[in-house]
Amino acid sequence: MKHTNTLIKEKSPYLLQHATNPVNWYPWGDEAFYKAKDEDKAVFLSIGYSTCHWCHVMERESFEDKEIAEILNKYFVSIKVDREERPDIDAVYMEVCQTMTGSGGWPMTIIMTPEQKPFFAGTYLPKKNNFGQMGLSELLEYVASMWSRDRKKLISSGDKLMEFLNNKEEGKYQNRDRSVPDILENAFMQYKLSYDDENGGFGTSPKFPTPHNLFFLTSYADIKNDEKARKMVEKTLIQMYRGGIYDHIGGGFCRYSTDNKWLVPHFEKMLYDNALLIYAYAMFLENNKSEDIYRLFSDIISKTVAYVVNELQSKEGAFYCAQDADIDGKEGEFYLLQPKEIYDVLDVGDADNFCREYNIVERGHYEGKSIPNLLNNSSYRFATEFLDTVRSKLIKYRKTRAELFTDDKILTSWNALMVVALSKAGKVLKRETYIKYAKNIVTFIEKYLVGVNGTIFIRWKDGERQHAGLVDDYAFYAWGLLELYQSTLDVNYLIKATEVADIMYEKFSGEENGLFLYSDDTEQLILRPKQYYDGAIPSGNSVAARVFNTLFKLTANKKWQERIKTQYEAIIPQAERYPPAFGYALFAISELGYPKPE
Repeated sequence: MKHTNTLIKEKSPYLLQHATNPVNWYPWGDEAFYKAKDEDKAVFLSIGYSTCHWCHVMERESFEDKEIAEILNKYFVSIKVDREERPDIDAVYMEVCQTMTGSGGWPMTIIMTPEQKPFFAGTYLPKKNNFGQMGLSELLEYVASMWSRDRKKLISSGDKLMEFLNNKEEGKYQNRDRSVPDILENAFMQYKLSYDDENGGFGTSPKFPTPHNLFFLTSYADIKNDEKARKMVEKTLIQMYRGGIYDHIGGGFCRYSTDNKWLVPHFEKMLYDNALLIYAYAMFLENNKSEDIYRLFSDIISKTVAYVVNELQSKEGAFYCAQDADIDGKEGEFYLLQPKEIYDVLDVGDADNFCREYNIVERGHYEGKSIPNLLNNSSYRFATEFLDTVRSKLIKYRKTRAELFTDDKILTSWNALMVVALSKAGKVLKRETYIKYAKNIVTFIEKYLVGVNGTIFIRWKDGERQHAGLVDDYAFYAWGLLELYQSTLDVNYLIKATEVADIMYEKFSGEENGLFLYSDDTEQLILRPKQYYDGAIPSGNSVAARVFNTLFKLTANKKWQERIKTQYEAIIPQAERYPPAFGYALFAISELGYPKPE
């Protein structure tokens, strides 16, 4: 019988992936920490998610390795956390990792005391020392030795780190007196400096879509009638579509591009990326009258929605988290093509056209194979129309290769973003089907993820809801309800949004401005942060600020005006320091500073 550890009792697909490792993994909880205290061991914490390529690599190299397992089982208590189920734990220890190392990512590796005080942080580690990068086996042996010989040194470094992090939290609330126009113009200048004129997007490689930056720039372009801002957004949206980050055959967007041209992505597809990008394309179309752009962007939206519906929709109408693209450990293998395959699937003439239009070449772009793309194709609109005649054959062929792993848990916050996206796209493109999909998600959330007194839970899986909702869950859900109200004018969605926003304010506000990540009636971690910067998804605080502003405009209730004030007093000093990390906050601030006629 195959060995299993305690993760076998969990529902998270990520934790279940590790349930047969020889490492004696525990889920985050009292049992693991009591064991660490009782056995006087340090805690090894590993955080990741089910469709993360480097998480798979570290599992194969280390966590399935008997030598590493023996060290971990002997000297440590090992805990696995699914960052998507416990974004609070992930956020706290990501703050630790970024403070200690200057960067972060997944898998995240933390070593800490049984009291949860960290003294080592990193991301992916190879099994052995490799070209100057510390290996996991050497690290574990060093820490085990120090734990028995000079534990005070380890604990002292952890204490100093915690003191620094707590002081950092307290220092966030210094106010400044800059006008909203000044803040927005300064932010736009910084975006212009990092904008890639040739390829669209911002910075170099790796290049992330970060749709919330595009929300701000679209809003800024409309407010100021700024053609440069408008062209920055338009080119970025077009180039992402032309690149390999967009799945030309199956629709939908991959996680991010490893190069600056959007050609070679990390191939996993996440629900939240696709939701936010649908919104970005739809938002741009709202005030764009170009027939060519409307035709192209509506096609991108349609195919992205179709991908999400066909591949990620549950039978109850909500949406699963993500889809992997690795086959037998080979990253992106599902999406890569060779000319011979195309000629085997299509007629010669169609195969000639497809290989020419979508750059399928013998030498390939990645691992000797090609990623369909339009980056060197100036007539890409013809290519798009041609592809529609052969797509079904190519989709059918790809599905013969493997059945992609799908993380089938349902998250409130990410589904709320789909409500946002479908409501906006349905309104802009006049697609009642999209509005219906959005309504179905709300029905699901209300039935399965909202508890007594309006309490929201983070996830639903196999008939079980679990984990107290964070500020993101409430803020995103309220945003989704407001978008759905504005697309349907059904006042019940406005009433529900008001109720959700009220509960959010009560649960997450404190004596000072801004909203905490988690409420004071749930598990208390080593930090209780207030997050203002955007990550892959917008900041819950920034979304909450825009929700309060929208509710004030729609209801004229002055309590929302007061809550707007407390949010912006916390957010504006943060957004001023480094605007590109606060795209959604700037989007919200622009609507506050330049209210549209009602």
